[in-house]
Amino acid sequence: MPTVIGVKFKKVGKVYYFDPNGISAKQGDPVIVETSRGLECGEVATASKEIAEEAVPAPLKKVVRRATEADLKTLSENEKFEKEAFKICEEKIKKHELEMKLVAVEYTFDHSKILFYFSADGRIDVRELVKDLASVFRVRIELRQIGVRDEAKMIGGLGVCGCPLCCASFLESFHPVSINMAKDQGLSLNPTKISGACGRLMCCLKYENEAYQDMAKHSPPVGSIVQTPQGKGTVIENALLKGLSKVRLDNSPDAPVIFPCSECKILKMPVKVQSNEEETITEEN
Repeated sequence: MPTVIGVKFKKVGKVYYFDPNGISAKQGDPVIVETSRGLECGEVATASKEIAEEAVPAPLKKVVRRATEADLKTLSENEKFEKEAFKICEEKIKKHELEMKLVAVEYTFDHSKILFYFSADGRIDVRELVKDLASVFRVRIELRQIGVRDEAKMIGGLGVCGCPLCCASFLESFHPVSINMAKDQGLSLNPTKISGACGRLMCCLKYENEAYQDMAKHSPPVGSIVQTPQGKGTVIENALLKGLSKVRLDNSPDAPVIFPCSECKILKMPVKVQSNEEETITEEN
């Protein structure tokens, strides 16, 4: 089996495999690698290991060397250049009166190209802006339009939970999120309550959903008729994380009682009815 080393180029980003090329490096070490856009400096995410032949990307490019002091100095200088380029680009955007928001600027390691990441509501004609920027920097210019999720990942910030955004902290890539996941977790279907800083459905709905689905298998569905130690009743609410069900008893409908899910024996499953409101919310997302 071939030996590879995992390298990432952003703090929270995808890990790419490279040929170690006989170079020994441990996790966290900066290395210079050969990529499709030239030499780049990345950080070792996984040390050398063997993987299956079919998992090897083609072509498998090589690690050139471990990063030297000069390489790290170049990285530091690039950060300064990026800040200056950001200011200049914002001025040019204002000059051309373009409805776009500059999000980030990235210099390639060898200064052969500058990438400008921006967001906009629709398609933007950036041809004149590219020409203007090329006349200033005299290198290859590339403008990339990104979505609101990628914008949030680049900028970072705090989520509604008070913690740093998941996408900017540990999520390497985005996964599809659906309104059904909010339903499975018993959350309000109000978009403002289940949307993240980017305005899209919160990413945490996805990676918590499997646990909620598993817990739901051991809980009586809302609307089902159950037999409890205190008599028959209808389940009106579930606390999946606590393993509890709130039941409206037939012999005491005005005072719902909370029981462990294990004490609720299902007598009749609820009839599923999809409301127009739910259909509308599903279509919007």
